[in-house]
Amino acid sequence: MSEFPRVRPRRLRATPALRRLTAETRLHPSELVLPMFVREGIDEPVEIGSMPGVVHHSVDSLKRAVEEAAEAGIGGVMLFGVPLEKDAVGSGATDPDGILNVGTRAAVDAAGDALVVQTDLCLDEFTDHGHCGVLAADGSVDNDATLARYDEMAVVQAEAGSQLIGMSGMMDGQIGSARDALDAAGFGGTALLAYSAKYASAFYGPFREAVQSSLVGDRRTYQLDGANRREGLREVELDIAEGADIVMVKPAMSYLDVLADTAAVSTVPVWAYQISGEYAMIHAAAANGWIDLEAASAESVLSIKRAGADAILTYFALDLAKRLNTGRI
Repeated sequence: MSEFPRVRPRRLRATPALRRLTAETRLHPSELVLPMFVREGIDEPVEIGSMPGVVHHSVDSLKRAVEEAAEAGIGGVMLFGVPLEKDAVGSGATDPDGILNVGTRAAVDAAGDALVVQTDLCLDEFTDHGHCGVLAADGSVDNDATLARYDEMAVVQAEAGSQLIGMSGMMDGQIGSARDALDAAGFGGTALLAYSAKYASAFYGPFREAVQSSLVGDRRTYQLDGANRREGLREVELDIAEGADIVMVKPAMSYLDVLADTAAVSTVPVWAYQISGEYAMIHAAAANGWIDLEAASAESVLSIKRAGADAILTYFALDLAKRLNTGRI
């Protein structure tokens, strides 16, 4: 027997061409979804300070940005509305002329069949208390009263043209309730994305600036405890049983174990959301010269794909798509 090893894994790492040929995980622009914010009362894009490169769009600039995303081959855009006025029940969310629904119609018109226009269904952007649901007299979030509001929102969003509704509020029974409401209203073909394993996280901070959140307190009575892995999978299984077309884990990078668990058992597509704090941290470290922005952003999203995500919501989507299209990843 030779004194040297016969098995040399390094052989397949020797050149860029070999590494490309033997890569186990690959990214494609069609697997990326770009979250976007459309804000009422502005005429041009407004930068979001804690999220470099991300803006509040006017309706007109949203159209142009959706067209750019479509040209880059991105799979979809996820829309969030930022209204001028809020109230206790989030009335703007079910107003056909509310900013999210107006933005949805504009995005659908701009996108055509090139990508999937998706909408976030949650009340936090629209309520003056900043919670994701209707409050009971004692200040707690009333689960079942909130479901009634979600049902109304789902129908209005479908009427505006949303092809995929992202149920992000983490109310018990929200998928089954919205499914019934959509079917009864004649929108049986509108798909539901369940934010199934959505954890209470310290990494949401920049997003709350982006949606101009009014939240006081926290959302730990309805979002998952970061200590709980099995509970994430339980929520996934419940949402699939209620009729979810896609399930999602959020945040992504801190919960790759939950994502891998979900991918191992799910009978529907599995997505993950690389959230605002994850995006902002990479930008902040790069701005200080500590890491390379392009390399770190690509690696971070690749890790999410490797853990089992079929598609990824990320604020890096457009940049990554452009680099993938030109062979720079």
